[in-house]
Amino acid sequence: MTSPLVGDLLERWPTLEQLQRVHPGTLRRFFQEHNCRGEEKNAERMAAIQQATSATQDQAVREACVLIAHSLVAMLATLRAQIDVFDKRIAELVANHPDGALFRSLPGAGDALVPRMIVAFGTQRDRYQSAYEMQCYSGIAPVTEASGNSQWVHFRFICPKFLRQTFHEFAGCSIQRSEWARAYYDHLHNDKNKSHQVAVRSLAFKWLRIIYRCWKDGKPYDEAIYMQSLRRRGSLLAGVLGTPTGVGWKSVAGFQKLSENNA
Repeated sequence: MTSPLVGDLLERWPTLEQLQRVHPGTLRRFFQEHNCRGEEKNAERMAAIQQATSATQDQAVREACVLIAHSLVAMLATLRAQIDVFDKRIAELVANHPDGALFRSLPGAGDALVPRMIVAFGTQRDRYQSAYEMQCYSGIAPVTEASGNSQWVHFRFICPKFLRQTFHEFAGCSIQRSEWARAYYDHLHNDKNKSHQVAVRSLAFKWLRIIYRCWKDGKPYDEAIYMQSLRRRGSLLAGVLGTPTGVGWKSVAGFQKLSENNA
């Protein structure tokens, strides 16, 4: 509803009756001008418009709603323009940032996630003494509690929520760009019947160790080098790379860990 497409449509045809009277060719050109060029999808949109009915016929309500819609469209257009100013400045800062190339090397990290991860780690290399500190601070690491003979692991609630979401989103994006990340996610989601969110969070836990090492050493991530390291250490799911390793998966603090000693 906040897109330029909807805003321009409401500005041009503020009522349903006006929209339904538009010639199909005019409406089709309107969609195409807004980069909606799928004929089938546009046909569905036009059919939905013709089948729609007004929520009310009260002219006082309808006139007031048209005025409100016009004012909201104008405010959203201004907001989008200001967001573009911020996005441009952020892109400039990332391009000149000393760790920009490092975080851009991560598979699945794009224009939105790279600046968020740069801010998450910062440039003070002595801020975190271990990857586990970052895993706990960000809320990705689970919490283990014990009482008597009982012990349980649960989701970490006290943490910077946006920071946790940043690494969670990156892990989800990496599934389509990283071979080992896809294998790890598929194992948890398909073989262990973990939910999508649990599997992604577990993947983020592993990614944070890797990113921390890259950040600490000031070296960009290299998927080929990391895959070679996994093969050399026999630490990859058997058969994923076409090379039998005899390794297995074991549960550690609620997360899945590759292990050679998993009889």
